[in-house]
Amino acid sequence: MTLPMQTTFTISTSGAGLYEFTRDVTRWCAGQGDGLLTLFVRHTSCSLLIQENADPEVQTDLRAFFHRLVPPTTDPSMAYLTHTYEGPDDMPAHIKAAMMPVSLSIPVTNGQPTLGTWQGIYLFEHRQAAHQRQVVAHLSA
Repeated sequence: MTLPMQTTFTISTSGAGLYEFTRDVTRWCAGQGDGLLTLFVRHTSCSLLIQENADPEVQTDLRAFFHRLVPPTTDPSMAYLTHTYEGPDDMPAHIKAAMMPVSLSIPVTNGQPTLGTWQGIYLFEHRQAAHQRQVVAHLSA
């Protein structure tokens, strides 16, 4: 195995929500042996999560929870925010990204991410508009 290896995944989003990219990561790790995979998102208004991938209601509920926890700046409870010129979802997206991870570490065994049965790797988009997000992957021994 030749390590370290690095690549960038581009994830197209169509608005706020969770976007699974486990298959892309698994394909990239295939045949690489053992190591530690680090994923890092290169943006300040989205996050990375390892979350259940069996029941889509989990993603629906997570999105609803964080929307309720940090609503757009048009909500009266958010009137104290000053960073509003990029839209009512921008500063709340930064707050959500500050609350959740922007990097993940995943063991790789025999060329496979060592995830649990129902675990998937997700980009959590916090903005309402479509974006092209970049996630840098680094695999090292």
